[in-house]
Amino acid sequence: MLNSASELEFSDENNAREISQFASVEVSGDAVSTVRSSTGVPEKTGYPDSVYVLAANIFQGIRIEKSSDKILIKYGNEPLPSLPESEDETLQRLAYELAFSTLKYQDILETMLIDSYIFPSTKIPDHLSSLIIVMLYDFQDRKFQTRVLPDNEESILEVQEVENLLNSFKTKLAAALARCRIKHDALSIYHILPEIVRKQELRASTLPLYAWINTCKISPEEVFINLKKKGYNEVKSVWHIDDKVFAVDQHCYDVLIFPSHLKKDLINIDIFKDHKLIFQDKSRSLAVHSVKSLINLDDDVLMVNTGSWYTVAHMSVLTSNNTSKIFVCGINSQDKNPDLNNLFTKMGCKNIEILPETFTDIDPKDQRLQKVKVILLLPRCSDLGVSNPIEFILNEHEDTDLLKDLSQGGTSEDKLQVLAQQQYEQLAHAMKFVKAQAVVYCTCSVYPEENEAVVKKALEFQNQGAKIQPYRLSPPVLPLCSLKEIHLSKDKFFRMEQSETTNGCFLSILTRERDPSETVSVKDVLARAAAKGLLDGIELGKSSKREKKRRKSKTSLPKASINDNNGIQEKIAEFLNREAKASTSTSEALMTKTLLPQKPAAQVGASSQIRKPSKPPTNPLAPTLTKNACHGRPCERHTNFTRPRPEDKMVALKPIEIVLPPVMLPFPSPQGIRSQVPTQHFYYRWVRPKTGVPGYLPTPSVFRKVEKPKENLPSSQLRRPRPWL
Repeated sequence: MLNSASELEFSDENNAREISQFASVEVSGDAVSTVRSSTGVPEKTGYPDSVYVLAANIFQGIRIEKSSDKILIKYGNEPLPSLPESEDETLQRLAYELAFSTLKYQDILETMLIDSYIFPSTKIPDHLSSLIIVMLYDFQDRKFQTRVLPDNEESILEVQEVENLLNSFKTKLAAALARCRIKHDALSIYHILPEIVRKQELRASTLPLYAWINTCKISPEEVFINLKKKGYNEVKSVWHIDDKVFAVDQHCYDVLIFPSHLKKDLINIDIFKDHKLIFQDKSRSLAVHSVKSLINLDDDVLMVNTGSWYTVAHMSVLTSNNTSKIFVCGINSQDKNPDLNNLFTKMGCKNIEILPETFTDIDPKDQRLQKVKVILLLPRCSDLGVSNPIEFILNEHEDTDLLKDLSQGGTSEDKLQVLAQQQYEQLAHAMKFVKAQAVVYCTCSVYPEENEAVVKKALEFQNQGAKIQPYRLSPPVLPLCSLKEIHLSKDKFFRMEQSETTNGCFLSILTRERDPSETVSVKDVLARAAAKGLLDGIELGKSSKREKKRRKSKTSLPKASINDNNGIQEKIAEFLNREAKASTSTSEALMTKTLLPQKPAAQVGASSQIRKPSKPPTNPLAPTLTKNACHGRPCERHTNFTRPRPEDKMVALKPIEIVLPPVMLPFPSPQGIRSQVPTQHFYYRWVRPKTGVPGYLPTPSVFRKVEKPKENLPSSQLRRPRPWL
């Protein structure tokens, strides 16, 4: 029990009057919770007892420890017993918010307890100090009004005792708070905070919500339909919009953006309850999408220090259509999540394997990781690029030390050096995996010591073996959506500055050339796919016709080489005979031309174009030429027709123009003819070899007439000469 050493008596009337005077000049430190109803009663009425206990235990682990000469209040080391219902996510979020707010005002709240004589005038056990200071923050945030308790709430004895103590000292506590505010010349204790902390709170209040679509359970189109049924409209940007809207992220096609004030409404929608939409910081989605762009269908991924299992699930969802396996290490989440397998089953994730070892203890030549081609490294860092640390801790399972750093506006130099060394060791170890081809390094830090400096140091001191290709810095694989992003990524690092719309993010991609000895043939890829059942019964044992023909040509190559000499000699003799015959035929044709009877003009034109025939003509209209050309060589004709032509021999071709007759359609009027008959005729050309047989060709005069037809002539003048009749 709490016993007061000097009990002070106040009448209820005096207490009410003095409290109202202090409250009239006091503004709550929480920018979000200062909203009052129209009746003047504060909207906040307090938390359940279990939230106070959970918040006290959180504060016990993140409080700022002071030197022995500056200690005002002693805190115990024993946590308070909590109720089973404290595991509820909503209660945990409330407890973290209360603990973080108490941490920011720790100095002011301790001063109030000393100035009001609660310490050391009362005998308070040390293990209750955290509970007292947490409840004091909420007490002043409620303007020192009595907490309203629900009828069905289960009370906790320690909480009831502390609340009675604070109520008995509420006048002195209000006076101590007013003196502190006057001392710092501030309208409220919120303005006593450092400027960097106030800016952080302002960004946290406006930061939009990011959620990725679990495509293993629902398609994006179905998500849009569900949201529109709930009254949400799709827009291009959600900034400064108070309506129920959403937008698709520019960098990640499966990420949706919502205004921050819709969180309470969204968590009650079925698609969020059923793990079809998952809230998560955008930086984690950027990391997994970068990995997705670097892997093939059958490449495995190794994820290190992912923090949240939602990041692992997102990577699994993006590779659900592949044969990839997701290995996870560096997380001691087995104790925190006993129902982890059940969670993955609900989300539809089937290709995840958890490694029990820490990352630096894994052998780079481990046989389990021989197919790992990309390593995603999300090292523990200062995370000062995070605007809303509560959501980040709950979703990413980050260390609560983040709250301590953010409450002070920065990370100490000693801690920063320790973190940077740990990050370098992990990145250097990732670069030792022989089979890996890329490493994705992602942080939420704003310090170059944790970002560029770590990457450059790892590249500089990497082990370059004789058979291992060195890593090099590669440009971002994510789309750059603005000139600012292009400017920030000019040195091949992807950066997103901390703003009112996004948390800060740093992303680097290290790649190296594939080992030439690891080149995989198409046959090996097909065989591997068939072994995994991806070819749906396609048989690979039967060779294609092209492969059989190629093998046959390869096996018959020695036989062909045996008769090479004979074949070459025959070709030479045949060529000489053909040349002699061509010269003889030319001379005889010139002599015979004057003795032949007069031929039609078309035949004359055709005969004049035949100069060195490679074989006797078969045209019955020129019997004399055929007879003279074949005299004394009865077998030459047969030999020329059966001789195969070599593949690589160039055959001279001569263009021949053929005029096709115009189409005459029976239309009743000239208008119908003009509308149907084209004004221009098309000439089709064909190319015949030099050894072709001459045929009947149109005369040049006819060709010229058809080449320039007259237009707009009457139907009687559309007739053309028809030499084919």
